[in-house]
Amino acid sequence: MSLTQLFLSTLDITLPVFAMVFIGVGLKRLGWIDRAFVNTASRLVFHGTLPTLIFLSLIGTDLDSTLDPWLLLFFALATLASFLISWGWAACRVPRHQRGVYVQGAFRGNCGIVGLALAHGMYGEAGVSLGGLLLGVVILTYNILSVVILSIYRPHGGGSRHAQWRSIAGHIGKNPLILAVLGATPLAILEVELPTWLATSGDYFASLTLPLALICIGATLSTRALKRSYVAALGASLWKMVGIPILATAMAWWVGFEGRELGVMFLFFASPTAAAAFVMAKAMGGDETLTANIIALTTLMASITVTAGVFMLRIAGLI
Repeated sequence: MSLTQLFLSTLDITLPVFAMVFIGVGLKRLGWIDRAFVNTASRLVFHGTLPTLIFLSLIGTDLDSTLDPWLLLFFALATLASFLISWGWAACRVPRHQRGVYVQGAFRGNCGIVGLALAHGMYGEAGVSLGGLLLGVVILTYNILSVVILSIYRPHGGGSRHAQWRSIAGHIGKNPLILAVLGATPLAILEVELPTWLATSGDYFASLTLPLALICIGATLSTRALKRSYVAALGASLWKMVGIPILATAMAWWVGFEGRELGVMFLFFASPTAAAAFVMAKAMGGDETLTANIIALTTLMASITVTAGVFMLRIAGLI
């Protein structure tokens, strides 16, 4: 396969995902969808269609070949390392009142939607299954580390840290994505097969997930917030979209990962900052404008950085 063919086949993976994001931008500008639609659709995805997609993908998976504890551990350690490096940089270069949201924006990726969509585009159901297993680690590490950093730099008068930890523990315990992973795993181990009608109905419902979620991301994307805190947002965005994917993927390859596992981890590391970062920053008194800046910049950058990263990894024969 020539370089041109390889590049075009890479675009076949990444462009559909980001095309749906920009379709969401267009639909919002045309007035065909509004904030109420986005809020309702986002709840439907988070509580219904995405857990169904993960559940059905895992239940049909051969866990003996897919479940790799070392893979899950490596991803958790890499996430922790990216968090600590972001924190160290912020402590030296970023004003104190912006450090919490800077660090969260610099390490917390949108793996549940963008990362999973890219994994599906590259590896099909096998990519979704592997991504679904990684999401359990993602949800735990991202939420816990975000609470830590936002609590440390939270303005005074926002409630006790004990209450914050109880709240986040409750959210993690009730998270639909974690519940989907926990529910599907024993069924996959026992090789339970769903009735055909139920599996087909579930597939119909789950197929709403990726296009609907990506359109919602586009509809919430705004460049107006980029007028303030641009320098800090650009620094966090470059680290999130360039620094972390390069370093984490290189380390993963160095310790022995390759093929599908390396590819899915790269896509997760290279995902733009999650919209959930804005919700958490706002709830905990952080600089919500800076968070919105980072989300907007990383989402705009992702179409270029992810495509370039996949292309380079495929040229090197690593994925």
